[in-house]
Amino acid sequence: MTLVSFLLGLVSGLILVAASVAAVYWHLKRRRSRRLNIQGYLDLIPDLSEEQRRQVQEIRRVFLPKVAKIRQQLYLKRAELADLLFTESPDRQKIFAVADEILHHQSELEHEVIDHILEERQILTPAQERRFYTIIVDQFGSGGLGVHDVKGRRT
Repeated sequence: MTLVSFLLGLVSGLILVAASVAAVYWHLKRRRSRRLNIQGYLDLIPDLSEEQRRQVQEIRRVFLPKVAKIRQQLYLKRAELADLLFTESPDRQKIFAVADEILHHQSELEHEVIDHILEERQILTPAQERRFYTIIVDQFGSGGLGVHDVKGRRT
């Protein structure tokens, strides 16, 4: 084997590896970007008409600020609970009162999401509704509210 053949093979191999890494990076970046752009379950249904997309935006115009406010309250109450749990002399009665407030906000969030899903469902065709059902079952399978859950996000 000559030095030129060896170097040509090495350069070819490096180019192939670099192209492979770039392709994988591009694919993962695109996939992550799609996931970050999801605001709701209907973003996971690609065949919505323009009219349906307009209706979804109108529904979200009302819904998203409501859930943002509830999430903010949950975040604040959880921070308060953490502080109460680690005070010098923890007051169990106050701790449980804050825990009850957290449960109230979680219940409120759950009800808003349910109302939202029922509202979104009304604008779908039967085929889209079947897809929507699959998405909801998949998203709720983790035990939370899917894309609408809190998951430690700060607002």
